[in-house]
Amino acid sequence: MGVAHFSASGSVSSDIMYSSTLLSKSSIKASLVFSLTNQVFQTHLPKSTNKTFHSSQPLLLKSGKVRAMETQEGVSSLDFHGIDQKLVDKMIYDALVWSSLHGLVVGDKSVQRSGKVPGVGMVHAPFALLPMPFPETHWKQACEVAPIFNELVDRVSLEAKFLQDSLSRTKKADAFTSRLLDIHSKMLEINKKEEIRLGLHRSDYMLDEQTKFLLQIEMNTISSSFAGLSSLVSDLHRSLLDNYGKLLNLDSKRVPGNTSVSQFANVLAKAWTEYNNPRSAVMVVVQADERNMYDQHWLSSVLKERHNITSIRKTLAEIDAEGELQADGSLIVDGQAISVIYFRAGYAPTDYPSESEWSARLLMEQSSAVKCPSISYHLVGTKKIQQELAKPNVLERFLDNKEDIAKLRKCFAGLWSLDDSDIVNKAIERPELFVMKPQREGGGNNIYGNDVREALKALQKEGTEEDAAYILMQRIFPSVFSTFLLRDGICHKDDAISELGIYGAYLRNKEKVIINEQCGYLMRTKISSSDEGGVAAGFAVLDSLYLT
Repeated sequence: MGVAHFSASGSVSSDIMYSSTLLSKSSIKASLVFSLTNQVFQTHLPKSTNKTFHSSQPLLLKSGKVRAMETQEGVSSLDFHGIDQKLVDKMIYDALVWSSLHGLVVGDKSVQRSGKVPGVGMVHAPFALLPMPFPETHWKQACEVAPIFNELVDRVSLEAKFLQDSLSRTKKADAFTSRLLDIHSKMLEINKKEEIRLGLHRSDYMLDEQTKFLLQIEMNTISSSFAGLSSLVSDLHRSLLDNYGKLLNLDSKRVPGNTSVSQFANVLAKAWTEYNNPRSAVMVVVQADERNMYDQHWLSSVLKERHNITSIRKTLAEIDAEGELQADGSLIVDGQAISVIYFRAGYAPTDYPSESEWSARLLMEQSSAVKCPSISYHLVGTKKIQQELAKPNVLERFLDNKEDIAKLRKCFAGLWSLDDSDIVNKAIERPELFVMKPQREGGGNNIYGNDVREALKALQKEGTEEDAAYILMQRIFPSVFSTFLLRDGICHKDDAISELGIYGAYLRNKEKVIINEQCGYLMRTKISSSDEGGVAAGFAVLDSLYLT
């Protein structure tokens, strides 16, 4: 469903916690129109700029105020060039204090035990000092389609033959997808039905600068992270604008409220209630070394304080060692009955270093516990399925409402299979207009620029079915804005781009849809430039919206 420029899911996103995969600058001025398989889109390369910003240096600013301005395209922007240095220093200090007091923190990677022992080696999460401007019309559009995407995921998950057939070539080329499909097949063999179906999703978008279209990057159906910390960043920005908004000529009311963590907790609580075992717990499946644990603990904390529901944290290896399947299908882990399984791990091959982890995944799928996600929901989120859904007339197979279908299609960017020789040849000719993407979550896996050409040529030379492990996506070029980024207590000024993620929640018990709603958002911002080698030249941060 689009081009991922940020990591999609996962407990510790590489773009937030470390350095990010960045869009390369280009001095090329060009556009290319494709019309293949009834998909038409136009992509424009960004214009070169003479400005140079150094994210490795502390910011140096003139005195003055923030000024609202209009770009040539009519999209509102914020002019940060004239902010008084002393005012910026005060805001930075207040923001760092606020982050420490309110739990906007992650584990410090320089402290060895920070991913294992809570309270050891905490540091503020990387964040933008001020919110990123974003058109209110596109914000409303993204929120409006969230329940439609939720319904689509559920309906596609029920079509086992569509999932197996669509991923059949991928299965031969990608060992990880093959193992997931094997578990899916075993569930079909034993006629396993998921009567209570739960999805906590995130649909990611970028606003294309040339077309002004809000284009979907991807739909995440497993481990949609940062519901906890993203809520805090919105609160932080509102607090800063409450205190300094008049000096900056900015209104805190233009930062939309973000209740993602409370809404996620509410949906998990509703699923727990539907399971109907008051002695059961919610189990969070986690990685052994988790520096983003506080984002997860926020959710568990709200679940306990507001709903009086206990949660436990277990790795896949621990579940294999401690888990037992009862005769009635219920799951017991370390003596504790489990009603809901919430995955914050299990989305990448590295989460399965041995057969023990795969055994745990199979055990959970066989159980009657509510899975978030089930194996079917997980497969719906693969890149290949997203590409299949973007084909002409495929959405009509799953959705009835023509208006809903049109709203989803409006968000789709160009996606193609590598068995399409015409599009592969065009990508070899103009690799800067494409992203090559494997069936992976968690970031750092995409192929950009000249590497796309080399990878495609290598696959052509091999002549095997390894190309089925990838898809091609249209590369999206969002608007570039100047902003302030904070990491490790140091503020940098740079040109940046942003990606909007809209959270969605879906809960169904048999034929009854209990919850289908949009529930909060995640804004991520990263610097827009990188060197020719594609080595990260900066970092990504958590952000919020300033509606224009």
